[in-house]
Amino acid sequence: MKIAFYGSSLLSSYWNGAATYYRGILRDLASRGYQISFYEPDAFDRQQHRDMDEPDWARVFIYPATEEAMRGVLAEAAGADIVVKANGVGVFDRELLEGVIAKARPDALRIFWDVDAAATLDEMRADSSHPVLKTLPDLDMVLTYGGGPPVVDAYRGFGAAECVPVYNALDPTTHHPVAPDERFACDLAFLGNRLPDREARVEEFFLKPAGMLPERSFLIGGNGWETKAMPPNVRHRGHVYTTEHNAFNCTPLAVLNVARDSMAHIGFSPATRVFEAAGAAACLITDAWKGIELFLRPNEEVLVARDGQDVAELLRTLTPARAKAIGEAALVRVMAEHTYRLRGAQVDALFKAHFARAREAA
Repeated sequence: MKIAFYGSSLLSSYWNGAATYYRGILRDLASRGYQISFYEPDAFDRQQHRDMDEPDWARVFIYPATEEAMRGVLAEAAGADIVVKANGVGVFDRELLEGVIAKARPDALRIFWDVDAAATLDEMRADSSHPVLKTLPDLDMVLTYGGGPPVVDAYRGFGAAECVPVYNALDPTTHHPVAPDERFACDLAFLGNRLPDREARVEEFFLKPAGMLPERSFLIGGNGWETKAMPPNVRHRGHVYTTEHNAFNCTPLAVLNVARDSMAHIGFSPATRVFEAAGAAACLITDAWKGIELFLRPNEEVLVARDGQDVAELLRTLTPARAKAIGEAALVRVMAEHTYRLRGAQVDALFKAHFARAREAA
């Protein structure tokens, strides 16, 4: 069965947090016999910052970020059994969504894969002409990066035929424990790009504790932070390639997850970083959000902080022995319940159920 997938980038995680998610799920689907073609634009310098060669489990088509080239790759949707438009491509998102629906065969499964559902739903509430809202009647399925019952209920309320969360997970072949690396040595590390709906929470959960604990060391990785004023005990690493994520997670005493505003508000939205850290057996401190216990058990597999004061207090009392025990427990949990092998099986079952219903209806 052929899948035509239109997304931001499979080959680069540069300003593209969904890359690991796409790789994990699509790689597993390929192992189940799906033939995958991934279409990504040459935009935002992603091709200049690749952290992955073209894989043997998918064909990747890189097209110039022009309207003519976009229309050229849209024509390929006609040859697929399953067409997927993910949000956040960054160029021609509306045209791509409308185009894959128009070009897909009548018997093809049409999917919108929402990797930022909380933000998309807010946009749809504010704009009755939003492209996703307009195309929902022509879509067979909405899959989401997370969001749980609040997102499912909201999408169904807007008229989605089917909405299913497919959560982030761990690919143990790429994210796993490694030896510490002195470049990432610190007491608390945070990895994430500087985004408007994350910055205030980073100030609260990361920079505030750094200011409260001048004797401890902090490390921040990600794009955009180089112009941000920070306490003197905070080091900035810039973009950290996915090949370095294991060392980034394994070396510090603890690593921090900070959800974006929309994801923290809606809950049930663990970031990719949560599973990457757990897969590396790192001691993870996360800001509080509804649904965390579905993925990791607070105080045993993850430490949960309500604010920067909590983060500082957790660090003050965290010993290397306890950090190690929490990290090891998290690794056991995600290996048992949260791998991309399991997520791929979920998606495969959704696809098969759809085509089985279509056959029965015919």
